[in-house]
Amino acid sequence: MARLTEDAKGVYVIAVTPFTDDGALDLDSIDSMVDFYEGAGVTGLTVLGQLGEAPKLTAEESRIVVERVLKRLDGRLPVVVGVSAPGLAPMRELAEAVMGEGAAGVMVAPPWTVKTDDQAFAFYQSVGEALGDTPFVLQDYPLTTNVTIAPKVIERIVNEVQNCVMLKHEDWPGLSKITALRAASDKGTMRRISILCGNGGLFLPEEMGRGADGAMTGFCYPEMMVGVVAAYAAGNPDRAHEIFDAYLPLARYEQQQGIGLASRKYVLAKRGVIKSATLRKPGAKLSALDIADVERLLARQAIRLKEIGA
Repeated sequence: MARLTEDAKGVYVIAVTPFTDDGALDLDSIDSMVDFYEGAGVTGLTVLGQLGEAPKLTAEESRIVVERVLKRLDGRLPVVVGVSAPGLAPMRELAEAVMGEGAAGVMVAPPWTVKTDDQAFAFYQSVGEALGDTPFVLQDYPLTTNVTIAPKVIERIVNEVQNCVMLKHEDWPGLSKITALRAASDKGTMRRISILCGNGGLFLPEEMGRGADGAMTGFCYPEMMVGVVAAYAAGNPDRAHEIFDAYLPLARYEQQQGIGLASRKYVLAKRGVIKSATLRKPGAKLSALDIADVERLLARQAIRLKEIGA
């Protein structure tokens, strides 16, 4: 499998981790999930992300998930693996293991202990050294890490840490950050890297308009992200917004803290992608009223998609 590069574009969907009703890994559902994402037209997969419930997996389970995904894809699509860890040693160990299995690259978020610009740079400089020639994604997600990385710091990291090839942009609001980084690369003061965006795709049309290369996030309808990115690539932002608007109410519902991932898994199970909507404990469960909300949104979404021919 080719390695991740600065030229990456498209949709790298954040994959859920399927569990059985009793919380065990569901390997058969990993297979069906991979088939579904591939059929939806995604460019690649990202596994062991925060909404893949990575912190709830053992080290051995993490390797099992990656191996299963890679085996099912058999090189047809690139796979990025989240390897964030409190220390560099476990990060490097997991990165070496998954790259040896055929992953395209890894993703690293900063620890909460990073407080200053110099600390942010020093952390990613250490990551680059620890990972050797493994290409990595800088995950910029202040809402969960409580670490804010200014554009000037990202510019410095990109210029001095050569195996940083992608920014997973999840600042919120952060459209100006994309603008600043693209201006820097246009002026030649920063190496141009791929920028893929997260936050459940809530700002994807605007992010694409600011110069993002696509999405790296999850949603129970990856077709939305694929459609928006494809429309922008075809030079049709109005169609991109039309597609996005049809899915927005459900995407908004998924962004709730606590039950957001539960609603995503509920819909994926309803669509036959995975067998069970179970989150590994501790994890939220949808109430009857929550399910009624989701069903109403699905019904209205279906009507709107029919109206726009999507």
